[in-house]
Amino acid sequence: MTKPILELKNVATLVNKGTSNETKILKKLNLTINDGDFITIVGSNGAGKSTLFNVIGGNLPADSGELLLHGQNITNQNEEERTKFLSRVFQDPKLGTAPRMTVAENLLLAQKRGEKRRLKPRQLKQSMEKFTKLAATMNNGLEERMNTATGNLSGGQRQALSFLMATLKRPDVILLDEHTAALDPRTSQELLHATNQRINEDHLTALMITHHLEAALKYGNRLVVLDDGQIKADFKGAEKEQLTMDQLYEYFEI
Repeated sequence: MTKPILELKNVATLVNKGTSNETKILKKLNLTINDGDFITIVGSNGAGKSTLFNVIGGNLPADSGELLLHGQNITNQNEEERTKFLSRVFQDPKLGTAPRMTVAENLLLAQKRGEKRRLKPRQLKQSMEKFTKLAATMNNGLEERMNTATGNLSGGQRQALSFLMATLKRPDVILLDEHTAALDPRTSQELLHATNQRINEDHLTALMITHHLEAALKYGNRLVVLDDGQIKADFKGAEKEQLTMDQLYEYFEI
C-alpha cells in the first residue's frame, strides 16, 4: 500500500489578519500526497494555488490545521528547515540559481544542500562528468555550457538548471510553481517533457501548478482543481486518464 509522504489536514490561512480586509485563502483544506504522486494543480486566479505552495514551503504559516511529513508534524517548521526535504522551482528563471556562478558550480551547490556549502575545485572536477550527463538529459544544449555563468544562459536553460538543482539531491517533495510560464511555447513544452521524464524515471513526488489545462491533463497521475481555497475535484488514475478538456472546463467560470 502506498504511504503518504505529506498530509495537509484542515489547513486554513488568513491574510490581512485583524483588519477590515481580513480574508481566508485556504479553507480547511485537506490533501494527501503519496509516494510517487505527480499532481497537477489548476484553478482560477485567486483560487489559492500559490498560497497552498507557500504554506507547504513554509513561506506562509497555517493559521489552523496541521501538516504532516511521514506522519511527523511539521506545521511549525520554518522555510529553512523545510528545505531539508522540499525543493521548489519558481516561475521566474532568475530565482533559484546564482547568476555569477557557472552551471557546474550551481549544480555542486545543489548537491551539497543540507551540508556546509564550501565549494572546492577538486569537488567540482570530480563531479563534472556526472553533471554534464545530467545536463544532457534536458535536451537543450545545457551540457555544452557547464563553465558558463548562469546569468548568461537563455531563460529555458536557466529554468532547466533550476529544475536539475531542485531534484539533484532527492527531495521528499518537489513544488513546481508554474515553472514553464515565463518561457516561449516550444521551450515550455520541451521543459515539461524533460520534467515528466525525470519525475517518472526517478520516481519523484511532485506538485505542479499550471495554467495550461492541456498540460494538466497530459502530465501526472492526479489532477487537483482548486476553487476558493478548497479542493473542488481530485482526479486519480483511470478517472484522470478519461477526463476530457470539456469536462475540465466545466470547473471554470468562462
